[in-house]
Amino acid sequence: MRIRISADSTCDLSPELIKQYDVAITPLYIRLGDRDLKDSIEVTRDDIYSYVERTKEIPKTAAVNVGDYVDFFTKVKEEGYDGVVHFTISAEMSSCYQNACLAAQGFENVYIVDSRTLSTGIGHLVLDACILRDEGKSAKEIYEILEERKKKLDVSFVLDTLRYLALGGRCNSLLAFGANLLNLKPSIQVNPVSGKMGVDKKYRCSFERAVVRYVNDKLEDKDSLDLRRIFITDSGVNDEIYESVKAAVLKNAPFQEIIHTRAGCTVSSHCGPNCIGILFYRK
Repeated sequence: MRIRISADSTCDLSPELIKQYDVAITPLYIRLGDRDLKDSIEVTRDDIYSYVERTKEIPKTAAVNVGDYVDFFTKVKEEGYDGVVHFTISAEMSSCYQNACLAAQGFENVYIVDSRTLSTGIGHLVLDACILRDEGKSAKEIYEILEERKKKLDVSFVLDTLRYLALGGRCNSLLAFGANLLNLKPSIQVNPVSGKMGVDKKYRCSFERAVVRYVNDKLEDKDSLDLRRIFITDSGVNDEIYESVKAAVLKNAPFQEIIHTRAGCTVSSHCGPNCIGILFYRK
């Protein structure tokens, strides 16, 4: 039985991982001016940052539409796959899940997973689905296993600035100004049940110090950590910041696999540069 594992571009998996695990990607859209461009295909993260600096506006993002999903599922079936397990960003953050479910109604053995998270939190689920696929599990079995496993994800990130969130209307501009004035670096946590984001902690220090304190806080409860794999995902940080985060991870816990990825256009357009997070499972 041939099972296709796929995900929206918000999963933030690298091209190398996508190829290695044979994952199909459905891109969201980024609107720059009057152009709707496919995430990481027709537009890059640097394009977005340049656009914001030039226009002082945040590009709008749009979900994969129903027609795109229908075309994708049709192609998969024509290629001879027996089933599909597709992963979307949290339904609380986008209409991708709703659109994928509507499209899937016209097909048999197509399962849609609302990840209740974003970025490489989705990536964890996708890689696990690929492993289960290679073990010979059916699409339904994979779907049922990952529906439970997604509840154990710990997904968070720390921001150097709230500027992009303020420009995009996702936080008060006065709050962003105050955070900058007080040198506050907030960490944002995704609730794996509600599928919503919220502020976890605020670090009053430099970004360099904040990222290390953030990692130490997240990995403090050693007994709860699933040590199989951890993603370090960023929207564009310098090498020193990444190495500080990696060193802090290694100091705290012996993860079997540490994977560094870059956030795609959709995630980066909301958080801006200098954002980094660690994403892993708890037991």
